[in-house]
Amino acid sequence: MKTWLITGCSSGIGRSLAQAVLEAGYNAVITARKVEDVEDLTSAFPQTGVAAALDVTKPDQIASAVKLAEQRFGGVDVLVNNAGYGYRAAVEEGDDKDVADLFASTFFGDVALIKAVLPGMRTRREGTILNISSIAGRWSNPGSGYYSAVKFAIEGMSDALRKEVGPLGIRVVVVEPGAMRTDFAGRSLKGTKTVIDDYADTVGPRRKENDKSSGTQPGDPARAARALIKIVESEKAPFRLLLGSDAVKIISAELDAQRKEVDDWKELSVSTDFPSGGQA
Repeated sequence: MKTWLITGCSSGIGRSLAQAVLEAGYNAVITARKVEDVEDLTSAFPQTGVAAALDVTKPDQIASAVKLAEQRFGGVDVLVNNAGYGYRAAVEEGDDKDVADLFASTFFGDVALIKAVLPGMRTRREGTILNISSIAGRWSNPGSGYYSAVKFAIEGMSDALRKEVGPLGIRVVVVEPGAMRTDFAGRSLKGTKTVIDDYADTVGPRRKENDKSSGTQPGDPARAARALIKIVESEKAPFRLLLGSDAVKIISAELDAQRKEVDDWKELSVSTDFPSGGQA
């Protein structure tokens, strides 16, 4: 029986996935910064579920969560890096500490978890790592430059990782949700304290206090959870998985625009090569 380790399970996709994984009969270590936020999930599955406090910026808690999975269930077969939060600011407005904290929790936390589970996965020559990214990992909006930077970093790291561990029997999947009906635009969204008036028209409508999308997003976290379980259970998995009709629409348009830009500027791009004889 596979054992899952899921981060950020207090709400949203993480909580829905934790519930679905336990209901499907898998072993699971369900984590959140406050363990009491997830104990209700595991109490109904005392044989297969265990709750653990996990702040992904704290190496000792990462080590403890992985050790718990090893002691209770023999190791981690599926890692889901889901912990994180949103941050809205114009690039010029971004606070250095806020940005550093965002990267610490949403990128470097993922990396630390991956490093912690890979020795066991390499020994067993199997495993699946699901890194929860976003459509912001391939496309960005005004005010989301730093959040996109984190997700672009996750996707770049994951692309290299899959090529490194794929030959060892370990799969890496980047999950790119669109707008999900979670707390992302509410409790889980942080905003800059610095506001520059010149960005009122571009960033202004997307500032936390002006974002009215919470509770109206098209994506269903429960359906997203079932899709992720299906990916893990499948013999073949994509490297990138979009979640939601809005995600498919937005990223399809973005890829079309990128392809057009490459074609439009191809002549200038290739003009920078040395002549065919190799002489300047």
